[in-house]
Amino acid sequence: MPISRPTIIDFVNEYTAKYSDLTYLREKVGGVWTETSFAKAREESLLYAAGFMALGLKKGDRAALISEGRNAWIFCEFGLLFAGGVNVPLSFKLESDYDLTFRINHSDSRFVIASESQIEKVRRVRSQCPAVEKVIVFDDIPLQEGEMYFSTLRSMGEEFLASNPGALKERMAAIGPDDYANISYTSGTTADPKGILLTHRNYTANVEQADSVVRVNQGEVMLIITPLDHCFAHVCGMYVMMYNGGSIATVPGGKNAVTMLRNIPMAIREVRPHLMLSVPAISRNFRKNIEAGVKKKGPAVQKLYNFALKNAIAYNREYYNMGRPAWKLWWRAPIKALMDKLVFKGIRESFGGRLKFFVGGGALLDIELQRYFCAIGMPIFQGYGLSEATPVICSNAMGHARFGSSGRTVQPMDIKICDENHEELPVGQTGEIVIRGENVMAGYWKNPEATASTVVDGWLYTGDRGYLCKEDPRYLYVTGRFKSLLISSDGEKYSPEGFEDSLADGSPYIDASVLYNNQSPYTIVLVVPAKAALEEAVKAKGINPSSEQGLKAQLDIIQAEVDSYRAGGRHAGLFPEKWLPAAIVVCNEPFTEQNGMLNSTSKMVRGKVEKFYASRIEFAMTPEGKALYNEQNLQSLK
Repeated sequence: MPISRPTIIDFVNEYTAKYSDLTYLREKVGGVWTETSFAKAREESLLYAAGFMALGLKKGDRAALISEGRNAWIFCEFGLLFAGGVNVPLSFKLESDYDLTFRINHSDSRFVIASESQIEKVRRVRSQCPAVEKVIVFDDIPLQEGEMYFSTLRSMGEEFLASNPGALKERMAAIGPDDYANISYTSGTTADPKGILLTHRNYTANVEQADSVVRVNQGEVMLIITPLDHCFAHVCGMYVMMYNGGSIATVPGGKNAVTMLRNIPMAIREVRPHLMLSVPAISRNFRKNIEAGVKKKGPAVQKLYNFALKNAIAYNREYYNMGRPAWKLWWRAPIKALMDKLVFKGIRESFGGRLKFFVGGGALLDIELQRYFCAIGMPIFQGYGLSEATPVICSNAMGHARFGSSGRTVQPMDIKICDENHEELPVGQTGEIVIRGENVMAGYWKNPEATASTVVDGWLYTGDRGYLCKEDPRYLYVTGRFKSLLISSDGEKYSPEGFEDSLADGSPYIDASVLYNNQSPYTIVLVVPAKAALEEAVKAKGINPSSEQGLKAQLDIIQAEVDSYRAGGRHAGLFPEKWLPAAIVVCNEPFTEQNGMLNSTSKMVRGKVEKFYASRIEFAMTPEGKALYNEQNLQSLK
């Protein structure tokens, strides 16, 4: 008889037994992809669980884990959970000593587990973390005082199981569905990060909920590009694939995050995934790389590609109304099929040839990007969630999608849209997204005030704006964060994310953008220029890009991209005219995780961008700064 509220331990036991001999994990080691079965993954995890018990880990103790995605990461997490511990997964993209020490100390972690690429960070701050008793290292590197190998932990586990029969089984039986599994820290964009408490049942419930909107077939392979530390990769990757008898592959790591990014194309070609977990920033890079490759093949191929793309987008419409009305669009179907074989099949082969779809998380996904990937036969489906909801709240999927929406809400879960007074609004009206279900977090670690203001009578107030679709209220449209609203001088409010994503996704000359208006006379846009593309475009006109004429020509291109949203432009009518920018700030430094302007899921941190470019924003509000060819814009392109 199924357990009504299973723990992660119950869950792993059930599905590793069900799919025992099938492959669960795929990892590249020494240049060769290895496969680990479901049964073997559980067996290894039990050894590490016993090892943690031998180290003295008690039920409820915390351990911090910082590493790139790999099999050892998963064995370690399962081992901690089986032993009754709480994993504190940390982003391997954390760079500052303060960010790392805050999380380790705030969580009261007794142990820290790190890979070779992350160990120097831990060693740097070890003296500032007095509660840490032992540092465990995944890789075979020279150890320092207070460190031990992960392999030693495994050996300790073997000895513990032999000398303490029944002890681990007893510990596992003592774990309940409401016990904590993870403390997942927010990015801390405006203050110290909050530790989100996610229970065993939060996870198993969200897997069941996710299955109501996205289906996966037994034997399918998922490539996880997103970091394993985030609950998005836990639920949509580790647990959903286990639930359905699929396998997961991780991108081979390197000495830093840049190396891992470079390994993504290789991993896609070699793994040939059916599914991928990605973030919008990486998806945009996929598109730009595809289009750069098409361009290299010459004008004839590019013309055919553009024709095929235009036809497919027109036929697909917003997905749910694909090919309708038939009397109007029937003739596009055979052209689409032919162009798919001639043009898009080759593009899909570069992604392994088996990719059915990928799910985008971490930020809003521009509708143009959704239409694009659907047209080439590899749909990217927008989902929506947040860590406080473990994280899945809704998602589009094969056969069930509305481009522009974030998809169907998971079941069972209650959802409502509320005004500023927490009163429920009618379907179709925009307000705060509020949800209730077993996926709602247990609270914030050591922060009862924040918990009380976020979860009220079981309802999670997300801080995100959105509305339910009038035609089909199961679909949720997310319009942005309350905190990111622009406020004009007359007090009107507007959410900028749609324009920002559209500008970056739709232009080969702009890598990222941020709108700014804080009760200002007009809106400005900060743009990160795609310098190589701009210089190439200017060279094609016979102009030296580094000359004054060339720099001004590059600014003209950027201005034209922004103006394409005005009346008569190719994007006219997409966004209200009054919110379109009247001034442009060309950024001299891109948004990166290293400078804090992107978080660990490659999502732009608005407050950090505004602070970094505060003087440029102030200058743009002057007559001199409003002028396109101002000296600061010209300098930024040099």
